[in-house]
Amino acid sequence: MDNIHSIRDAVVGLLPRLRRYALTLASNEFDADDLLQVTIERALTRSHQFHYSQNPDRWMFTIMSSVWKNDLRARAIRQGKGFVDPETLSHASFESHPESNVLYGEVLKMVGRLPEIQREVVVLVYAEGFKYSEVARILNVPIGTIMSRISRARTTLSTQFGSNDVTGDVTAMEGLR
Repeated sequence: MDNIHSIRDAVVGLLPRLRRYALTLASNEFDADDLLQVTIERALTRSHQFHYSQNPDRWMFTIMSSVWKNDLRARAIRQGKGFVDPETLSHASFESHPESNVLYGEVLKMVGRLPEIQREVVVLVYAEGFKYSEVARILNVPIGTIMSRISRARTTLSTQFGSNDVTGDVTAMEGLR
């Protein structure tokens, strides 16, 4: 089977996770859907760059992250801001839908209030189940940066929850997988 068929098969299984990640990055469902579409198109048109030894999950999330950062840069340029590092741009919070599990809904709201760079890492680690090293490769940053972002996010979530131990609280994010 050639790469394009492998990617097609992977995309079908990854759609819910990719859409959730797109919603995490984008400010609304329309932008998230556009981001998802561009990501899938890019993966299919560049399937020749995919190697069987690669993890298709990580490859697709890396593509989405790159597409998003490129879009942020393009928006900043169109708005006359010149080149802007996407890490410094702030976006609207991830909007969560009411959940039957109250704690789960509270965690989602609090994660939605995190700065984008922390929110992105929390979702990739706790909701998508990637290891720190995988997230570092997806976002093209050092692993220490990932660890620092997770630490700051945990501190923020712990403060919002009013406890000193947020481990159990962010574990509720694992229910997204």
